[in-house]
Amino acid sequence: MAGVIVAAAQFAPAAGDVEGNVRTVSGLIRRAGAEGARVVVFPELALTGYEPTLIRATPAARLTEADARLDPVREACRATGAAAVVNGPVLMAGAQGRAGITSLVVGPDGALLARYDKRHLYGVEAEVFAPGTADGRFTLDGVRFALATCYDNRFPDIAERAASDGCTVYLASSALDADNDSFEKVYPVRAREFGLYVVLADLLGPSEAGPCTGRSGAWGPDGERIADAGPDREGFALAEVG
Repeated sequence: MAGVIVAAAQFAPAAGDVEGNVRTVSGLIRRAGAEGARVVVFPELALTGYEPTLIRATPAARLTEADARLDPVREACRATGAAAVVNGPVLMAGAQGRAGITSLVVGPDGALLARYDKRHLYGVEAEVFAPGTADGRFTLDGVRFALATCYDNRFPDIAERAASDGCTVYLASSALDADNDSFEKVYPVRAREFGLYVVLADLLGPSEAGPCTGRSGAWGPDGERIADAGPDREGFALAEVG
């Protein structure tokens, strides 16, 4: 079976500017799709920036699954035939108005293909967001993908379940500050431990977590780096996975 090309995207979001960040996300989908990407993965809270305190104080920063502000993303997916994993604060049913830290998977037809709410909240996140309770999965071109978000990746059972469930690709949306050791001690380890392709999309620039460092990309099932977008530029890295 031929692999699927995945783009691990990175940029510096404008804090709280959903519409502006959607424009950037849509542009990156179109650029990556033009280079053959079938899936484009974005960082944690890419739609608002990693700004939990701002999100708590700004109801308009929270989205819904059908939010019209995401129409440019849907249009970009339809135009390129690519799926996009777009992460932001998305309202959760039964959570008393709280949002999850949510990855919405917009399919190549522009429809919602899957949703994943971050299960393991870190620090102030637990005061602002509601945790998810289910694992995230979707299948495209015969390849089964798993979803995880930042602190989730510290918990190996998520990746273990993904491998047991027939996933071969593990997509991680993250916001990693400059001192984070996950590039060495988490992502390549998950790949080696469970025989997965691990794809990381990390933020660039300032955030409430501290300055984020990019280096989005992928590791092969042996834990070796196979793609790296670098630490200082908006864009993406492409990797053939699956």
